Amino acid sequence: MRGVLLAGGTGSRMEPLTRAVNKHLLPVGGEPMLFHGLRHMASLGLEDVMIVTGSYDVGALALAVGDGSEFGLEISMRAQARPGGIAQALSLARKFSGNDALLVMLGDNIFAGDLTSFIQGFETDSATEDARVLLKQVDDPRRYGVAEVREGRVVSIEEKPDEPRSALAVIGAYLYRPDVFDVVQTLRPSTRGELEVSDINETYMRRGRLGHREFSGPWIDAGTLASYAKANAMLAPVTLGHSAPLKVVA
Repeated sequence: MRGVLLAGGTGSRMEPLTRAVNKHLLPVGGEPMLFHGLRHMASLGLEDVMIVTGSYDVGALALAVGDGSEFGLEISMRAQARPGGIAQALSLARKFSGNDALLVMLGDNIFAGDLTSFIQGFETDSATEDARVLLKQVDDPRRYGVAEVREGRVVSIEEKPDEPRSALAVIGAYLYRPDVFDVVQTLRPSTRGELEVSDINETYMRRGRLGHREFSGPWIDAGTLASYAKANAMLAPVTLGHSAPLKVVA
């Protein structure tokens, strides 16, 4: 399995902090935000990770992560010429992926807990799943993509619905087999003019090939000023270069 960490976007929801710096370099728990995703990937046994970010931010992120040895990873970088959505950013990893399964993580999502159960069995068991999403019970599902689950299967996914059918948000970690890039080629831009990850997941859902797991640990999408502050309040500071699991502040 290989990893793709998505660290692009304009960070407009975090103005003015992001006027001069990519949001994924802002500190959370004592180190840059994207370090948390890299540490998760390393702890799961991944060795090769590609970071996708905006053209103007490649240099800054490359300086921050170095060659990946701090994390026990081989890290490569790919520039996204302009924001085009999560699915478009993922498409840039096609050559990198080879024939391996992919763990895709959003760099502004902070998981304080183990993700082993999420990836377990995906590489070896292709009988029922070609993709897997991670779900989380949330208090405000209208802010997220929302999954409806019946009899153990995802039967609908709605992006930021006015009347959510459940409180299960689709959060920022995904598993895909290599045919995901063929799926991306079939997508059309949304009303935002972007290729949406929810459309990838809906494609697999319609095929009956979408699995899911539910995450029970603390999680925050730290992409707004309010949630960014909450993420820093949630996590005890960690020392740079220390690979111990994140500690949640009581």
